Amino acid sequence: QGQVVESGGGSVQPGGSLRLSCTTSGFTFSRYSVRWYRQAQGKEREMVAGINIPGGIRYADSVKDRFTISRDNAKSMVYLDMNNLKPDDTAVYFCYAGAWSGAEYWGQGTQVTVSS
Repeated sequence: QGQVVESGGGSVQPGGSLRLSCTTSGFTFSRYSVRWYRQAQGKEREMVAGINIPGGIRYADSVKDRFTISRDNAKSMVYLDMNNLKPDDTAVYFCYAGAWSGAEYWGQGTQVTVSS
């Protein structure tokens, strides 16, 4: 059974940085597209960044030039480097892995709070 577990969330002041990590297991990671989503209180879940298989990286307009998604296939991990954080970035961040077969896995989420 596949698993996806996020870590690295926390509280930071505006302008600060955080690195989220996503540890995966139980499936062939290299064959899966990966994405980070977030959901702020009272709002719908939105895609933040993604790396597609066979290729292509995309970001939400709100995080372009501030966030960077990356993956390490050897370690079956996904990362989200977040810089110049703003209060509007406050949300629960979720890691997602999905394959063309329709198989998909979600993590439980990690809280990011940006506040002075």
